[in-house]
Amino acid sequence: MLISFFYLALRKLIELVALRPRSADYKELEIVVLRHELAILRRQVHRPDLRPADRIFLAAAGRLLPRWRWSDFFVTPQTLLSWHRRLITRSWTYPSRGSGRPRVDPAIRALVLRLARENPRWGYQRIVGELAGLGISVSATSVRKILVAGGLGPAGRRSGGPSWSEFIRAQAESMIACDFFTVDTIFLRRIYVLFFIEISTRRVHLAGMTENPDGAWVAQQARNLVWEFSDRRTPPRFLIRDNDAKFNGAFDEVLRGEGIGIVRTPIEAPKANAIAERFVGTVRRECLDWLLIANRRHLERILRTFVDHYNGHRPHRALNLAAPDRVNVVPMPERPPTVTRIGRRDRLGGLIHEYRVAA
Repeated sequence: MLISFFYLALRKLIELVALRPRSADYKELEIVVLRHELAILRRQVHRPDLRPADRIFLAAAGRLLPRWRWSDFFVTPQTLLSWHRRLITRSWTYPSRGSGRPRVDPAIRALVLRLARENPRWGYQRIVGELAGLGISVSATSVRKILVAGGLGPAGRRSGGPSWSEFIRAQAESMIACDFFTVDTIFLRRIYVLFFIEISTRRVHLAGMTENPDGAWVAQQARNLVWEFSDRRTPPRFLIRDNDAKFNGAFDEVLRGEGIGIVRTPIEAPKANAIAERFVGTVRRECLDWLLIANRRHLERILRTFVDHYNGHRPHRALNLAAPDRVNVVPMPERPPTVTRIGRRDRLGGLIHEYRVAA
């Protein structure tokens, strides 16, 4: 009974306040009901799902209604203003490149990062200068932004110093190595072979071979080496050798007299002279293990042929599959040859094959 009484009283109050004689069409009551329903929905929906058409309508209506009536919207005034600004932005249809400087081309951006990684001691201006030499104009500020975005800092912070491979590669230009290996003939005579190999290019110099490598003979081979390198602009500065007794004091004195320092490897450490040891293994696996040697003259002819093949044709993984004599040779661009144009050259009676493009 009490609830029914309050309900009847509320209904009569609404009739007196909302339904005045000039509002016979019940529009005022309809607005009150809609506002009350909207309040109920606001309590239930935390974030309404609006479509683009809804945003357009509300933004346009917000510009027409006074600001003190914006409390009727279920969005904040800042949201209405942002929707309106977005509509104005879309209304501009003329072409525009945007504000500020044009973006750097992705190819140029990749080139800047490549130069910075390959040259950790180059600063921003140095990279800009290198690009200018290539006909590419980029400001130092743009280069700095590209490096920062790529996780690369200034020149002094990109690297803590050269790695071991970089250090050895930089020093290899001035280093050579030497070693002996032996060959037994079919008459059980042992022949000693001395060779030198350049660390940077892997080029082999066959010094000589003898059955009696005494001090005088070894010293003479050192003189021959010095004379061979005398006409070069950058002669070697260091020679790596093991502690073999055949390398006597006269051998070292000849080299030191020409400004070549001697670097001795540790005892029983063949890996310290790995490049020379690798050549010994190569010449045995690919040549000497498959032949019978009659005498020193026969061995000299075979080794001269193999060294010529080794320096001029055989590919090396350390040289990107190029031969030592072809490291600095730029290949001429041409169409891939057909199979019928590939010719074969036999060396050492067919033990070694060399393939070249026929004329």
